[in-house]
Amino acid sequence: MENTKIEWATHTWNPWEGCTKVSAGCANCYAENRNARFGGGTAPNWGKGAPRRRTSEANWREPLKWNREAEKSGTRPRVFCASLADVFDAEVPDEWRADLFRLIRDTPHLDWLLLTKRPENVVPMLHSAVRENSWSCDWAAGHAPVNVWLGASVENQEAADKRIPELMKIPAKVRFLSCEPLLGPVDLMWWIGYDDSDPFREIGIHWVIAGGESGPHARPMHPDWARSLRNQCSAAGVAFHFKQWGEHVSAWQVPSDEMGIVGACEASVLSKDGVQTIVFRAGKKRAGRLLDGRTWDEVPEVVR
Repeated sequence: MENTKIEWATHTWNPWEGCTKVSAGCANCYAENRNARFGGGTAPNWGKGAPRRRTSEANWREPLKWNREAEKSGTRPRVFCASLADVFDAEVPDEWRADLFRLIRDTPHLDWLLLTKRPENVVPMLHSAVRENSWSCDWAAGHAPVNVWLGASVENQEAADKRIPELMKIPAKVRFLSCEPLLGPVDLMWWIGYDDSDPFREIGIHWVIAGGESGPHARPMHPDWARSLRNQCSAAGVAFHFKQWGEHVSAWQVPSDEMGIVGACEASVLSKDGVQTIVFRAGKKRAGRLLDGRTWDEVPEVVR
């Protein structure tokens, strides 16, 4: 989709649709729910063994158009690839992935954001595509594409401990984390430090995106979990983006003239270090995306 509502990208684009749940962050997957709505109540493209649905040829031509426009305007749109899938899902045919890699190669004026819950699959799948695409061979050999930003979903410390070490093994010009939905505190300090002598910080994480869960079954996020990520990034000089609070908001975040409305909403009590915090289910729009009174829309600087 052109001009996406996702704040940290310019466009979203899906080469195919479908996935399989792999961790706690997947419990209320909006993409699966969407697939079920169009599938008559059951998600036909979800789960192990289910066929993935490749999108139309017209859709596959859209990034080529965006690339021409970007070249003409001198801009670099960020394309979030596979918001309704996972590029490195094992149920996806290797040939489809090879086609995607060719498209990324042929659109050098776009920055492709590839976000996965399966970073351990990236290098083997690059090798699988080598037969049809020398570009993926170069990437697997250590020559990271300049227009690929590679990310891992990290919803809690368990996911961080599992996925970040795998992400760090993959050559990438930009590595990022999507901590959304943020379901618990996450300590990243081991991974986001960097060597001052390296201006591009190849050894670290360059960008952290955080946000609470939205939707009818959204789980609340403790405000200190988001603050902690913001503070860790600030201390390490890493770009931080706060996407949203989600459905829940704490009392200190609510404008005084709306307290009467929010105070009547469903409340949850979250505990941290023995201190209790009340959050209200006020809805995504009312909860907003201000963290400590301001928006956080930082983006990493890319040296080309």
